[in-house]
Order: sequence, then structure tokens, then C-alpha cells
Amino acid sequence: MQRGRQFLKLSVSAIFIFGVFLLCQVSGVQAKQVLQLGAQAPLDTIDISTSTGYGQTGNIYESLFRLGENGKIEPGLAKSSSVSADGKTWTFKLRDAKFSNGDPIRAQDFVYSWQRTLKPETKSPYTNLFSNIQNAPAIAKGEMVPDQLGIRAVDEHTLEVTLSTPVAYMKTLMAYPLFAPQDQKVVEKYGKKYATNAKYMVYSGPFKLVNWNGTSEKWQFVKNNQYWDRKKVKLDQVNYTVLENTSTALYLYQEKKLDLTQLDNQQIDNYRDDKAFHRYPYALTNYIKYNFKSADEQKKALLNNQDFRLAISLAINRKTLNNRLFGSKKNDITGFVPVGLADSPKKVDFAKSQAVPDTVDYNQKLALKHWHEALKATGQKKVALTLTLNSDDANASYVGQYLKGQLEKVLPGFKLTLKTVPSQVSASRDKKGDYDLLLAGWGADFKDPISFLEIMLPGAASNTGGFDNPEYKAALDRAMNADANDPDKRWADLVTAAQVMNKVQGITPLYQNDTAYLKNPKVKGVVHNTAGAQWSYKTAYIK
Repeated sequence: MQRGRQFLKLSVSAIFIFGVFLLCQVSGVQAKQVLQLGAQAPLDTIDISTSTGYGQTGNIYESLFRLGENGKIEPGLAKSSSVSADGKTWTFKLRDAKFSNGDPIRAQDFVYSWQRTLKPETKSPYTNLFSNIQNAPAIAKGEMVPDQLGIRAVDEHTLEVTLSTPVAYMKTLMAYPLFAPQDQKVVEKYGKKYATNAKYMVYSGPFKLVNWNGTSEKWQFVKNNQYWDRKKVKLDQVNYTVLENTSTALYLYQEKKLDLTQLDNQQIDNYRDDKAFHRYPYALTNYIKYNFKSADEQKKALLNNQDFRLAISLAINRKTLNNRLFGSKKNDITGFVPVGLADSPKKVDFAKSQAVPDTVDYNQKLALKHWHEALKATGQKKVALTLTLNSDDANASYVGQYLKGQLEKVLPGFKLTLKTVPSQVSASRDKKGDYDLLLAGWGADFKDPISFLEIMLPGAASNTGGFDNPEYKAALDRAMNADANDPDKRWADLVTAAQVMNKVQGITPLYQNDTAYLKNPKVKGVVHNTAGAQWSYKTAYIK
């Protein structure tokens, strides 16, 4: 989300980072509880107000709640909460807790943190996640002052949050580290030095960061002895080291120096039958984005033609694509919202409910039918379009080559040119709408379908192609307003919107990220979630 997390912004390292665990180190006769994790890149920042991802840092910052196993909401810095009948006023009672420097965590620390994040000069990439909090959008635009945000400290241990519209997933959202408190005294003490070094920061989570200076390729999380629930934290330390590639990590695993290592596509076939083999899905969908506002009238007519987009979707064999990318012969994707993100009130996976026949299936015959109808409607015989790819996406080159070969084979008269550019250039062209087709990706920051669906509303930052469908808008409007306090009706509205997206192919989903690992069974208690703070080590230990 940059209304979720755009794949260009989503740190791929935050998806693959947590793969590498060191065997117990021995001090005297006692085994010290230490894990060592491999990172593909250094931490870019530890300032929660400016961060672009919280995969690692969810272990050092804690908000009002936490995500437990399978996305279950667990207690965080709030010991209780209540909501008004209209769903617009939330009251949180804070527990007695301290920052890592011993300062008490007060309701005012949340007020300060949220206001600091929303100030335009902070340039937070995640202000959209505050959008349902009263006055937040106007504050982020500089149209109102931060003091007018719908949050106040009733007293030191009581926090009140006022929403502009009810938020059905409020507790899930409040588990995101972005909403953690910040110690104003510390921010002001260090000034420009704040968050530039591990020592210029204080922490609210089960661990605190040490030995990080802004460019470090090694850093550690150590147990935070000021943490309110420290008795449940079994690890003494978590060591991070930037590793060059999966081959290095696999070698270390084979040498029994690592307890868990990510596998790349070539390695998967050799280990898929190993008892240590595991798969971890991620709520990240990769898809084709269409430019409905193309300046080229001929291209615009084609891109706005529903038959054309359905022809594209039905010509793609997603099982083949998935197998080549992840060594998995199945394809679970049924639409924009990925498998495993969220369940309905009746415990049905949203991805199952959003499925619409003959939209994301592989059907060459039907693809051809839609293709010919599109050409007839637009008066075109040959089509030439360009697909923009991000060179920093490890899968982009293969995906681009596959799409070119497959679409040109199935759809007669279609020529697809691939244009690979650096991520910054790709992001710039995306923002400007300077593309025909663009390979994009979106990952959820919280476990609710709206995390995906809202990004395709008119005016949303990521809807650069200008998708606009009345039925889609109406369904989401009901979900976010009239039906926001009715879980069943809200869910039905979201399903309707997702099904509309499938039927019209406002975007064409390709695959969901899925990562394979080898894991030593001695490592226990690691919590993995498909969205939000994806990896938690609060309850991890080495048996």
C-alpha cells in the first residue's frame, strides 16, 4: 500500500529477509537463545513516521495490539478497548508500560506520534492508513493543523480516537507498527540525529535495536527488559547480517550454521520432498496495470475495451507462470485479493468468494473470441503495446518474456514490446501515467480485503491508469459507509466489488508471492502472517 504497499515500495527484503536462523550458541554449559537472520538489504530507516515497511521493525515497535498466529489479534499496549454504537469513537485503556529507556508510555505519546507522522513535512508514505481518522487527510495535505486530528489523551492511560467513518478492521489496523507511540522528549533531545542511529531511538516492542548506524550490514535486536510482557520473550538476541544471495544462505544451512533459509527457483526442485521444506505465502499480488487515460487515441480505445482485457487475462496460463517462478504446480490466484489474507464472518477465504468463471482462467478459445470482438469494436487489425517492467524486481524479466511469448502466440496480430527500466524510473512513469501496460504489485499492510480494493478507486494514488467503474465504486462506498457496522453486509459489498473487478479486468492479476524455505525443527514459536508485521519473534525460541 502506498495505499497498501506498492511492490515498488514494498521492500522485497521485507518479504524474504527473515529467512536465516543461527543454531544455539553456547556460553558455559547453557545454550544462549540467539537467532541469526539474513537480510537482502540494510535497514533504510528506523523512524516509524517515514518508514516504507515494518517487516523487521515490528519486533522493536509495538502499537495498541499485536498480530499473533494466523492473524489473531493479541494484546499490545492497550489492555482493553471499546467502541461507540455508531462505530466512530474508540476508547483504548493503556497498560502500565515503558519505553526501552524507562520512560512511561502515555496516551499523549500516541497523540504525538500520529500527529508527527501526518505533518506534510514528515513526508510519510503511509498517511493513507490514517484516512478514516477524523481530519487526517486534510492534515496530511496541509489544509488543517495536526492538533485537529481525531485523537486525544483523555488522561495518561486513556486514548480516544474519533473516526470519520466506522472501520470494521480497526483492531487489525491498530496492530500495525506505524501506529506505535513515540517519545517526544527523545525526538526533541536528538533533533536531526533522531533515528539515524540505534542509540538515538527508544523502543516499545519486545526487542530493541543495537549496533545500527544507518548503513550497517550487521545489526542486532536484543531483549527489551523494559517491555511490559518481557516474561514471554525467550530470545536473548536476534542477529541480522546482509547476505548476498540464496546460494550463500543455503551453503550456511547445509553447514548447520543456519536454521532456516529461503530457497530460490532453482533450489526448490532439489528440496521439495525434504521434511524441512516449508512454504510461506504473502498477501502480495502481482498484476498488469492498464492505462485507461492513454494519450494515444487508438491505444486508449483498445485499453478501455473490456473484451481486450479479458482476452489478455484468458490467454495467460498462470499455473505455468507460478511453476516457473516458485516451483509450485498449482495456482491459487482468483482475483486481485490474494489467498490467505482474510476470512469472512463465516470463515470463508475472501479469495474463494471473489472468483468469477472465465475471467482469470486459462482458456485460449475464449481468449480468441474476446480478442476478435475487441478488434472489431475498435476497428483495429494489429495491436502494438509496450509493457513497462521494473529492473529491480527479480521476477520481472521472466514474467515479461513469458507474457510476450504467450500473448503473441495466442492473440494473432498482437505485438508486445518490453521496456525494462530502474525502479525509480518505473515509479515515475507509473505516477505520471506514462505507460501502456505496467507490471505492478501490491501487498497488504493489514488483513482486510479493503487493503487491496480501495487502491483502485478514482483518485487513489495507485490508480494511475484511471480505472473508474460505477458498480465498483458503489459497492465499496456501501462497505465503507452504510454497511460499515454490519460485518455480513460489508463482506458481501467487498465480494461484489472484487467480482466486478474480475468481470471487467480493471487490472489483470498474475500471481501471488510464495516463498519456500528449509527450516530446522528446533526453531519454535516464530509467528508468520501474510500481511502487516509479517514476522514476529516475541514467542520464538530454540528447543
